[in-house]
This record gives sequence, C-alpha cells and structure tokens, in this order.
Amino acid sequence: MMKKTFIPFVAVLLASCSRHDIPGNDLIRSYVSAFNAADSETYVNTFPNAEAAQFLMDNIPVFECPDKELERTYYFRWWTYRKHVRKTDSGYVITEFLPDVRWAGKYNTISCAASHHTYEGRWLRNSSYLSNYLRFWMTPEASTRSYSFPAADAVWNFYLVHPDKQLIQDLYPLLEQNLKAWDDHLDENGLYWQTDNRDGMEESASGKLSKDCSGYRVTINSYAYADAKALSHIAAELGLQEESTVWVQRADEIMKRMNDALWDADANFYKVLPRGSDTLSDARELHGYVPWMYSIPDESKGDAWSLLFDSLGFAAPFGPTTLERQHPGFSLTREGHDCKWNGPSWPFATSQTLTGMADCLRRFGERFFTKEQYFSQLLTYSNSHRMGDQCFIDENIDPFTGEWLARSILMSRGNVIPDRGKDYNHSTFADLIISGLLGVQTSKDGNIEVNPLLPDGKWDYWCLAGIPCADKLWTVIYDKTGDYYGKGKGITIEEYKAPVK
Repeated sequence: MMKKTFIPFVAVLLASCSRHDIPGNDLIRSYVSAFNAADSETYVNTFPNAEAAQFLMDNIPVFECPDKELERTYYFRWWTYRKHVRKTDSGYVITEFLPDVRWAGKYNTISCAASHHTYEGRWLRNSSYLSNYLRFWMTPEASTRSYSFPAADAVWNFYLVHPDKQLIQDLYPLLEQNLKAWDDHLDENGLYWQTDNRDGMEESASGKLSKDCSGYRVTINSYAYADAKALSHIAAELGLQEESTVWVQRADEIMKRMNDALWDADANFYKVLPRGSDTLSDARELHGYVPWMYSIPDESKGDAWSLLFDSLGFAAPFGPTTLERQHPGFSLTREGHDCKWNGPSWPFATSQTLTGMADCLRRFGERFFTKEQYFSQLLTYSNSHRMGDQCFIDENIDPFTGEWLARSILMSRGNVIPDRGKDYNHSTFADLIISGLLGVQTSKDGNIEVNPLLPDGKWDYWCLAGIPCADKLWTVIYDKTGDYYGKGKGITIEEYKAPVK
C-alpha cells in the first residue's frame, strides 16, 4: 500500500521540479552583464551600458529557446539597438552610427536604415521612442529623402503594434507629400530611379553601367509600392475610403511597371535597368529579393530563390553575397571605397532577404525552398554576428571568412573615426525572430496570432514573453510535451505577467 501511494507522489514531485519558469529579468541580466564586460563603450548616447539591463527589462520581449547561440544574438542586437536611442530637442531618434559621421543629417540621423529601425523598434513596449522618431522624419529639419526610405510603410507597421490614431492622423498628409516628392525620381516610363549609393548600396555592379550610377532599381520601386499600399491602409483607417482606393490603384500601377520592366524572365530574377538604357543589367544582385518583403511577386517568380542556395549564386558560409559569385564583377578587393556592394555580405540586405523568405513561405508554402533552408539562412546570419567568441556587428562582412571587412580596411588606413561601424544599426534581427521565425502577427484590437516558420520537430520548447500589442502584453509559449513549462502541449498564448525576478 505504501508503494502505491509513494511512487505517484515522487513522480508528481519530480515532474513539478522539472518544469521551468517563464523566462524573465534574470535571463536579460546575465546576457547584459556579459556584453557589458566585453565592451569598451567608446560612444554613449542616452542609455549607457550601466542602464542597459533596465532598458531591456522595461522594453523588450524576453526570448528563450534551445539554441543558445541564436538566443545570445537576439539579446546582443537589442543591447546594441539600445545604444542608438538618442534623446534630442526634437524627441527620441534612432541612429545608424554611434559616432557622428559627416554624411548624416541632424542628430546624426540617416534615413537609409530607418525602415529597419522601425520594424525592429516597434517591439519595444515604450512606444514613444519610435513615435518620436517617425514624427521627426516628417519634419523640415530631417533629411528624409537623402536615401531611399519607405516612410509610410514604416509608420503603418509601427501602427499595427502600437495603434496610435493621432499619430497616423497627424502624419498622413505629410506621408502623402513625401511619396509625391519622389516624383522628381519618376520618369515617363513610370519607373522610379535612384543611384546605387543613395540606395545605401555603393559600388554595385549595376551602378557601374551608367555614368551617375543611376538606374530603375527594384529597391526604390518596391519602397514606393509599399508606401502606396501603406497610405491606402492609413486612409481607410481614417475613414478616407476614396483616397484609400486611389492609393491602391497607384500601388497596382507601380507593381505592374516593376514586373513588366525589371523582371528578367530569361535570368529568372529582378534586375536593375540602367537609366538611359533599354537593356537590363547582366548582374543578379541580392536586392532582387526585396520585392518579396512586400508580397509583390506572384508564384510564377518563386524559382528565383534557387540562386540563394547556389554556390555560383549568393551562397556563402558567413552570409549571402550581394552579387552572384559567378558574375565577372564579383570582388572582395580592399582597394578603393571601403563599403562595396559587389561581393561582401551586408546585414542590411541579408535581413531584407530573410524578411522576403518569410513572406514567400507564408504565401506559397515550401514550394520554392523549405523551412529548414530558411532556418539555416537565419542561423548563418546569427552566427555571423561574431568576432572571436564575442558577439559583434559592424558594416559588412567577408562572406567566406567572417572578417568584418570595412572595419579591417578602415583600420589599415588609420581609422580616422575609431570604431566607426562597431554596433552598427543598419539591419534587423529581433524582428526576424518575432515576426519571422516565430510568426507573431498583431492586430489593432490588441490580439495576436502566431504562425511559426520553425521546421517541424526542430525545438522542443520556446517562449516569447512580453510582446506589446495595442495596450496589452502577451506571452507565447511552445512546449512539445507540455512538461517544460507545465502549461500544456503545443502553442499557448496568454496575457503577460511581469516576472518576480
């Protein structure tokens, strides 16, 4: 009799002891402590390293998974993002470089990566950092159009997490004006043109095909499409249905022009059309995947993804190359410009590509590549955030060795701005985990849906706690057996409870 009652009691006790708490502040503190200890902190904005743990505890979704290297990169990228939050007389802004650089605008702001800043920063609980930043870009003091930047798309995607009606009401007419101002880059053929360097993609193979490096690029045309779509959503949200319809029509026009003029059916890829030419570039460049960020391509164009996994295409051990490797212009030379887009791997473009991959998987399933291939690309990107055994990010990377290329070049030339690219804020990572891999989708009513892209059977557990959505915070848990967190098998979505520790 004793055995019959004692054994189940022990089993229950052991099961309860094996359950894990929802991750909280202790996990953040442990990562921040390690990052701080390895950092020289050459430049300081509003939140120094001493305040990093508190900033992250107050703001970010806490992420836990079995892959501790991926987990480490997630916290590292939030730790670096915090460095770029700067309080100014105009409110908060987000910087790209920590040191001041001569090509930046007011408060050291650069519009080139502002969309990345917004997609990443929308997951911060304190919405004022990004709402201030987005308002700043619509002021006369901002150099909003110094680089290609889909401003309306950024505002709309921020709104889907933090639905601030006053924000979109105030910014809608300014966002309209901003997109219309790009008509000075719109030619009679209905395509937008841009120089490669003002796309943030200097020294590109396609840029060399015209004297001023200008061309009808899928980047700026995709951004214009995204802005028109966003303006249609914002107008509808504000009850301006006729204006919304006009913007839908404009988006459709841009998409048709792109697909007619910039898709090379023979090469099965989007390409640049040099301005003044009627012949597409012979180069397939990584930014040809940008249209998938905005669901532009239909299923007929999906075979373009095969080049991402081809060693003659973009495949490389430390991240996709920016130009297909078999192109005669492919180069990793250290001479000339320190930031080239004719070979090196750029986190800016890699994160765009991963966002496009997630869109393709969600719309077309695994027809063109598998979840396993997507996950492998994400892990490669994560693991490239290293220098030795420490987490690190800079401007661009040698895709074959993992060396931070622009950093090495600048150091060999005397490093006029010490650590110019260290902790570079020019791409996304946390958003790739939250909205991409884990598939969190928010709605303005404060509820969330979850559609993970993780390969089946890859992880036995994961957790994302403290996800902001409207005025609510959510926790999403996956537990294969139900024993790890003790909250049931499969995916559980529940209201967030602040950790005790």
